[in-house]
Amino acid sequence: MVLRVAALQCALVPFAALVSFRLGGTDGVSIESAKWRSALEGLGFDVVTVAGEGPVDHLLPGLAMAADRPPERAAGERALEDADVVVVENLCSLPLNPAAAEVVAQVCAGRPAILHHHDLSWQRPHLGSGPPPDDPAWRHVTINELSRRELAAHGVEATTIYNCFDTATPRGRRAGTRSALGVDANERLILQPTRALARKNVAGGLALAHELGGTYWLLGPAEDGYGPELDRLFANAPGRVIHGPPTSDRALRAADAYAACDLVLLASTWEGFGNPAVESAVHRRPLCISPYPVARELSSFGFQWLPLDEPNGVKRWFRSPDPAVLQHNWEVADAHFSLSQLPGRLAGVLSTLPLSF
Repeated sequence: MVLRVAALQCALVPFAALVSFRLGGTDGVSIESAKWRSALEGLGFDVVTVAGEGPVDHLLPGLAMAADRPPERAAGERALEDADVVVVENLCSLPLNPAAAEVVAQVCAGRPAILHHHDLSWQRPHLGSGPPPDDPAWRHVTINELSRRELAAHGVEATTIYNCFDTATPRGRRAGTRSALGVDANERLILQPTRALARKNVAGGLALAHELGGTYWLLGPAEDGYGPELDRLFANAPGRVIHGPPTSDRALRAADAYAACDLVLLASTWEGFGNPAVESAVHRRPLCISPYPVARELSSFGFQWLPLDEPNGVKRWFRSPDPAVLQHNWEVADAHFSLSQLPGRLAGVLSTLPLSF
């Protein structure tokens, strides 16, 4: 990489800062930010994380979604003063803390920055507002073409870098994980590897699991006040429900969860990307998916999925599973969404920034 060679020739290693509401968690923004951090480090950068919540290098509570007040501009400047490039992870994309976003935009004005958009405000009906801030020294990156086109309609030029995945990850523990969950060998386990939010459509997932005669396993926690609704859904669920990792295995790996299940379910009405769509392919598991807009975009790469609104197709799969489909989906993921491709794609964007090193 030209950028890496140039960095190694410098007396000082270039410095990048990742900034968001929260980092280091299990949400999609945190997961993808960690991949970008590794890619930046592979390109020769020292990287620090700055967020309002999470296990980060610099904690600025005013950046959190629920913060009562934004951070002082001086505090933001101190956290980012040495950064050669700032990567803003969704903080300026959604109006979840507009005052904090304004402070970050002011601190980044005129300096090299990448605004990494996982979602856009108008894509969440209850958050609809105008486009994100812009500056000649900034570059915008979206995680899908839909968002790139929508930004263009608002006069903001962007580049698409799809979320990337380790397609060489080892197989997980099937028998051990199922045993820890109390799932019998002949029990059909249907995994929804998401958090619980209204747009994740837990009700749809429960309904499908019941129709298939399977056990429904929701992996992530309830957020954004969805806990009472989730409790109601689970209390009235017609079949067996499992929530969260096994109590004996709080450090459950994603590979183990996928290995343990018989079907992956992504019932969401909206996702900025929907990582399980590709993760299911990486871990060679069949996927039942709803037709949210970005799912239709991802399917154009050639994935062979089972539609959520056609349960009979899922039943046919269980009667006669086709390993060739799982291998095909893995090959599509490896060709278009491999983590090994991320440093090169990110280097392309960095090369357009007015960097001084």
